[in-house]
Amino acid sequence: MVHISAMVDKVILAYSGGLDTSCILKWLLEKGYEVICVMADVGQNEDFTVARQKAINIGATEVIIKDVKEDFVQNYIWPSIQMGLIYEERYLLGTSLARPCITVALIEVAKKYDAKYLAHGATGKGNDQVRFELCAYALHPKIKIIAPWRDEEFCERFQGRLDLIEYAKHHNIPVSAKPTAPWSTDANIMHISYESGILEDPFQLAPESLYEMTVNPLTNAPKISTRIVIHFDHGLPKIVKNLVNDEEFHTPLTILIFLNEIGGSYGIGRIDIVENRFVGLKSRGVYETPGGTILFTAHQDLEVFCLDREVLRTKHLLRDRMADYVYNGFWFSPEADYVRGCLELSQQKVSGQVIVELAPGYCRAVARAETKSLGSLYNKELVSMDVHGGYVPKDASGFIAINSVRIREHVRAYGSYKYQKEF
Repeated sequence: MVHISAMVDKVILAYSGGLDTSCILKWLLEKGYEVICVMADVGQNEDFTVARQKAINIGATEVIIKDVKEDFVQNYIWPSIQMGLIYEERYLLGTSLARPCITVALIEVAKKYDAKYLAHGATGKGNDQVRFELCAYALHPKIKIIAPWRDEEFCERFQGRLDLIEYAKHHNIPVSAKPTAPWSTDANIMHISYESGILEDPFQLAPESLYEMTVNPLTNAPKISTRIVIHFDHGLPKIVKNLVNDEEFHTPLTILIFLNEIGGSYGIGRIDIVENRFVGLKSRGVYETPGGTILFTAHQDLEVFCLDREVLRTKHLLRDRMADYVYNGFWFSPEADYVRGCLELSQQKVSGQVIVELAPGYCRAVARAETKSLGSLYNKELVSMDVHGGYVPKDASGFIAINSVRIREHVRAYGSYKYQKEF
């Protein structure tokens, strides 16, 4: 960690406009730094004009707003769908994927202004500090990091939100945060995450008022299900069609916006989990990922349909490793590059279309077809119950006999199995 001094140097601050980064901006100015704020638009519901003016009023030299929504969807979310990434079998990595995208924007500005320092407001207990800093070092090895929530002087002065609110009041910094704020949120075009506050009690039910992207599937979702078709090319979503009105979407951004809207209207993509943070803590998080959940479900179904059984199982091993890399902040790393290449190779035959049914609270694949030009491992005649299709039933006798050898030998050596009834 960088020791903060009174030297006049340029600092690029990852600015959100919220309580923490607004107070950090003022604190950095008090330390004598020139601060350039960078806001990355990854699809969060934010009034950037108001946030920019707020930062200028506090004393920022400049506020740069970078629209990176298309980059985020095409170069981070879409590859995650192609790779089938899911952390601990439940979390689709919405926050984790945004961090390398945001860091690219921060480092671009740091290089443009020849800034020596990069500052962020990530907590010292969380994953984001690791993600931002590892990505920053990968993109700009000489950058120096200012992490106030790990700085001894800062932490002595500010124990938490109450102290920040008092500091903001003293310096006439407008903040919407209240001492009793029940939780914190982080949003982008892929998802919204909720944590802390009342959610720190894992047995405390998340209130319905918390959710912003999805309706209550039990009370507010349409009672009648609907269907869409998603076309994939080498594992990447290419076209989505609404089968009710034949409306089609052809770009990553428009596809995700549509799926978020229709998925949100059915209450799809809510999870409430306790996860394992990279720093060793367990934390409770509530997430909404409507469009991402629909895409993951469709892609997973097409993979099973298109891939060889053993390739699929090997791919799942690599997928889990890659999910760990992304969650832990190693998007830019040699191991991630290697595994990503392997996973992309596994998607050469994953092309086709999947019909997905959307219902209150969930979605499921109900039909699928391969791209004819690539061929298919699904052999209708071979699997048919009406014709042999080249399959020789009597061969199964030998298959079963060979597989039974070790089971018979186990019984010969050790007797009956524990749960076997004696006859």
